[in-house]
Amino acid sequence: MTDAPPRSDDPVDAFIDKWRARWPEWQIAEVFVPAGQRLPALAWGSLQQELLDAAWGGSDPRPGDAKLAWWQEELNGWAGGARRHPLGAVLQRSAAPWRDLSAALPSLRAARERPVDADEAAGSLRPVALAMVRIDAALFAGTAVDPSAIDLALRQLQHHRVLVDAPTAVPLSVLAAVGEAGGAAEWSARLLADWPVAPAAAVPRRVHAAIVRARLQRGAAARPLPAWAALWSAWRVARN
Repeated sequence: MTDAPPRSDDPVDAFIDKWRARWPEWQIAEVFVPAGQRLPALAWGSLQQELLDAAWGGSDPRPGDAKLAWWQEELNGWAGGARRHPLGAVLQRSAAPWRDLSAALPSLRAARERPVDADEAAGSLRPVALAMVRIDAALFAGTAVDPSAIDLALRQLQHHRVLVDAPTAVPLSVLAAVGEAGGAAEWSARLLADWPVAPAAAVPRRVHAAIVRARLQRGAAARPLPAWAALWSAWRVARN
């Protein structure tokens, strides 16, 4: 990967830097995102990461639960014209359905528990995926709230679940079929097998999802792609 851009003292940049640290491929891939969408895409990706890490990170759920409760209040405030979090300086100015996302956050808490099967794993996160795609439509003009876009957001959420806590992300039915040792690999393979074909999603989501998919195909959810692989993956989805 190329060198990261210089850091600044802007509080928004502090959160964006956290997202870039996990997704260094974006420095290459974002060239395929329209210039006017790049800063909102970074801020929106950073917000999603904050929410998902709060929901699923760490062995003790209580700190994350407190953060999600705070975020529920904050997102409702954004809908009413108020903001406290630095990311709101970029995102809150958009008339996006922030209350929908706030209302869906309890689903993230529930998804911390190991699902019984693939249907439960998807069903528990679908309200969050729907809220995220509705926000995509508001942030990135011309984006439709399409079932294929919701499915794509769902796969990204499930990847993040593996990324943050792979052992408990794998459904019990998968463990029963292949055992604990092969559970994460088998679950990743099943996510890939159900990947949406040509989803009608916002460009930033399609580009980021292409990176997610390429990581899963390489069998390493947390390992950044080589520069050439990031470029190729992003180009393939952006040209459609």
